[in-house]
Amino acid sequence: MSQIIISVGREFGSGGRVIAEELAKRFNIPIYDRHLITEIAEKMGMTAEEVEKYDEAPKLKILSRRVNGYSNSIEDNVAEMQFNILDEKAKKGESFVVVGRCAETKLKKYPALISLFILGDTDKKVERVMKLYELNEEDAKHFMYKKDKKRKHYHNYHCTGSWGDSRLYDLSINSSRLGIDKTVDMLETYIKARAAAMGE
Repeated sequence: MSQIIISVGREFGSGGRVIAEELAKRFNIPIYDRHLITEIAEKMGMTAEEVEKYDEAPKLKILSRRVNGYSNSIEDNVAEMQFNILDEKAKKGESFVVVGRCAETKLKKYPALISLFILGDTDKKVERVMKLYELNEEDAKHFMYKKDKKRKHYHNYHCTGSWGDSRLYDLSINSSRLGIDKTVDMLETYIKARAAAMGE
């Protein structure tokens, strides 16, 4: 199989991470999500727990500034290191799945990129979050809003396009319609068709 890079953006509660993990299994390729944190922690001389606090987080403008093009913001530096690691892997011809990390934009120069965005119906997402995190409905809705707001700010700070805008992705799909397993089946078919087209 020629190189494929599967970028998965997602709304919180849509099952996007689970879908990404299953796609990685089906195509037998690595997945990069929190896994990047370990690499970055080693390079920064920090623990994975310390780095995770700044993962996919927008910087605090009041505490950060740039000098000669370099930022003193840990959030900025963690983000840039993730982008660079992914770019290096793509440049080497590696195939992988990446969750979030603005990959649909940061890696768009690579023909092997297939970018997906997973969304879902609010009631289904709330139901999923309530079950996974053992929250009541009100807390689940608040948690979802907070997580998506963070992802949106992070994405829109590092990219020109708007997070979740279907024009940024090859395919946007509502996982609530088919459920997780059948959504993965459909995406697998689409990715195989795209991979075949790349090889022509």
